[in-house]
Amino acid sequence: MEQSYHTPVLLHDCIDGLAIKPQGLYVDVTFGGGGHSREILKHLDGGRLFAFDQDEDAEANVPEDAHLTFIRQSFRFMKNNLRMRGVKQVDGILADLGVSSHQFDEAERGFSTRFESELDMRMDRDISLTAKKIVEEYSEDDLYRVFRQGADFKAPGRVVRALLEARSQGIPSTVRLKEVLDRVAPKQRQSQFWAQVFQALRIEVNDELSALKELLLQSADIIKPGGRLVVISYHSLEDRLVKNFVRSGHLDGSVEKDFYGNVIKPFDAVNRKVIVPSDEEIEMNSRARSAKLRIAERL
Repeated sequence: MEQSYHTPVLLHDCIDGLAIKPQGLYVDVTFGGGGHSREILKHLDGGRLFAFDQDEDAEANVPEDAHLTFIRQSFRFMKNNLRMRGVKQVDGILADLGVSSHQFDEAERGFSTRFESELDMRMDRDISLTAKKIVEEYSEDDLYRVFRQGADFKAPGRVVRALLEARSQGIPSTVRLKEVLDRVAPKQRQSQFWAQVFQALRIEVNDELSALKELLLQSADIIKPGGRLVVISYHSLEDRLVKNFVRSGHLDGSVEKDFYGNVIKPFDAVNRKVIVPSDEEIEMNSRARSAKLRIAERL
């Protein structure tokens, strides 16, 4: 199964960004196929790595390594899980956000516009909310919120109305969803439209933005002074939260200053300019196309 997860994105930039200490403590909050974790383990000599993933499929990729502890939980529960294991602070946290290639390529998961499948989109299949429940059962106000917040649609009214009108016949599958929304999809940018629709549903199903907010806030407590926070995001909603938090210590980007005019914040950006993949990496790994990497050091 490991091969179906494909190549980890911006691997060497992430490892360089973590500035790994051989005896340090590190967290990979998005284990996936284990590519980033395996590279971290190569740099440890007496240190430990804690890896999180809420997808049961990821557990099949966990290598036997005494330095690795795998935790099948969402990273929003990172702090509690570490403390249960006697760990209060670590030297670095790595997060590769978004959906793994494996999840996109497994047709029955419902993440991709390429396949006919049930509207599922759950990263953790133990939760009850699915994309099908959203499009068939959410109120009009909640549908507006989903597509405005999760897809950056300025005016999601046509999408919402089309869904509400089609409910009587059901919207159980990806193909049915595309049939319902085809008449409101802009002809000149259909690919972008479908990517935004599926993104919005996926974000709502998995509560992704709330989980990211919790991760960022927890990282300030968990990372030691001088430790590193390394985050790869794949769309502007994620990147905006990471950028705001690194710059100001607040998720909304608001700034607090001390008596001398210095910004009060837990992190300082290591890379002033966002790191993006090279053309060569994008050619080898299409998932890397929209990746943005930010690295911060705990003050």
